Amino acid sequence: MGIRILVIEDEASIADFLVRGLREEGFTVEHAADGDDGWHALQSGPWDVVLLDWWLPGMDGLSLLRRCRQAGCEAPVLFLTARDAVSDRVRGLDGGADDYLCKPFAFEELLARVRVLARRRERGSPTTLSYGDVTLDLVTHRAARGDKRLDLTAKEQSLLVFFLRHPNEVLSRTRIYEQVWDERYDGLSNTLEVHVMELRRKLEAKGPRLIHTLRGRGYLLGDAPGGDRGLQP
Repeated sequence: MGIRILVIEDEASIADFLVRGLREEGFTVEHAADGDDGWHALQSGPWDVVLLDWWLPGMDGLSLLRRCRQAGCEAPVLFLTARDAVSDRVRGLDGGADDYLCKPFAFEELLARVRVLARRRERGSPTTLSYGDVTLDLVTHRAARGDKRLDLTAKEQSLLVFFLRHPNEVLSRTRIYEQVWDERYDGLSNTLEVHVMELRRKLEAKGPRLIHTLRGRGYLLGDAPGGDRGLQP
C-alpha cells in the first residue's frame, strides 16, 4: 500500500525501530535481516525506497548494492552505516547508493531523506490518488476532501489508499483485511468495521457519503450499483 520501503538491517533493535517508525508514518515496510535475504527481497520488488546497512551477514551491503544495480534494480537506496569516513561515503555513492546517512541518526532526518527519495522515484508518475473531491498524496501522506484536510491515523490512511486504488469496485471484507492488515481474516474480528466506520465518519464530516456497505458483499467507494439496493448504513 502507498510507498513501499525495504529495510535491510541485521541489528534487531535498529530494524525494529525503523520498521515501527516508518509504519507509524503510513509507509508499507518489509524487513530483511541479512544480505542473502535482502537480495531475495529486492528481487520481489518493486520498492520505492531501500534502506541498506553496510555490514550484513552473508553478502555485505556494498556488494548487494552493486549486484542489485548490475541486475537493473532502479530503486533509490539510502545507505545506513556507522562508516563515516569520506572515502567510505564515496565508495557507497559510487557503488550505486542515492544517499548516505551515518549512524547514529535522528529519525526526523531519516524520514526527510526517505521522502526526498520517494519523490525522486515517483517523478514522472502521479504521486496523488483521488476520487471525486478526495485526494491523498502518497509521499507527504496529506489527505484532504475538497480544501479541508483529513486527520487520519496510519491505518485509516492505508484503508483510504486501498479504496482509492479500487474505485467503483466491490471489495470484500476478506480482501481488504488481508491487504491492509497483512493478516488472514478470521471472520470474527470487528477491527475492519470499526476502522471503516471511523474513516467514513471523517469523510462524511466534509461531504456526502462515498464509502458504501453492501450487504453480504463488502464495501465500495463510489456510486452503489443499482441505486440503494443491498446497502446498509
